Amino acid sequence: MKRYLVATLGMMLVALGVAVSLKSNLGTSPISCPPAVLNLKWPGISFGTFTWIVNFSFIFLQLALLRSRFRLADLMQIPAVILFGLFCDAAVWLCQWLPATSYVLQLLWTFIAIVITAIGLRVEIDGGAWMLSGDKTVAVIADVTGSTFSTVKVWSDMAFVLSSAAFAWFVFGNCFGDGEANVIREGTILLALLTGLCMKFTDPLVHRLTARML
Repeated sequence: MKRYLVATLGMMLVALGVAVSLKSNLGTSPISCPPAVLNLKWPGISFGTFTWIVNFSFIFLQLALLRSRFRLADLMQIPAVILFGLFCDAAVWLCQWLPATSYVLQLLWTFIAIVITAIGLRVEIDGGAWMLSGDKTVAVIADVTGSTFSTVKVWSDMAFVLSSAAFAWFVFGNCFGDGEANVIREGTILLALLTGLCMKFTDPLVHRLTARML
C-alpha cells in the first residue's frame, strides 16, 4: 500500500508538471502533445480525458506486441491511467491562475515544469508499484525490438511531436497549436532534453525522501 501511495504521489507531480508546461504556452512534453492538440480541437472533452484515451491505446499496443507475455499485473496500468487523467484535469484547473504575460514568465514556468516532472518521475519509479502506460510501452518496444530504452524513447518522442504537429497543421493550419495556444514549441524541446538531466540533480534528495516514506 505504501508503494502504491508513493507511486500515486509521483503521478500527481507529473500531472502538475504537465499542467504547468501547458500554462507556459511554450509547448508541453512530447508524450502530452497528442492529448493536448486533441483537446484544442475538441475543447468540450477535457485534456485529462484525452490523456487516458491516448494512454489506453498504449496498453492495446502492448497487448499486441506481447500477446501471451502480457500479464494480468499489467492491467494495473488501467486504474493508473484513469487516475493520471483525473490528476491532469485537477492540475490544469489549479494552474489556470498562473500568469504567463511575458516570455520570461513563460520560460520560468517551463523550467519549473521540468523540475516538477523530474521529481515526479523519480517518486513514481521509487514507488515500484504501477507505471504510466507511456513509459511501459517504451520499455515493451525496447524489449521486443532488442533496442535500448533510451533509443526507443527518443524515437517515440519524435513520433508524438511530429504526429501532433501534422494533426495541428491539418486542423488549424498551424503546426504549433491552434494559433493561440501552443502545444509544440521550444518548451517541448526543453522538456524532452532537460528532464532526464534534471533528474541527475534531484534524484539524490528524492531517493532519501522516498526511502523514509517507504
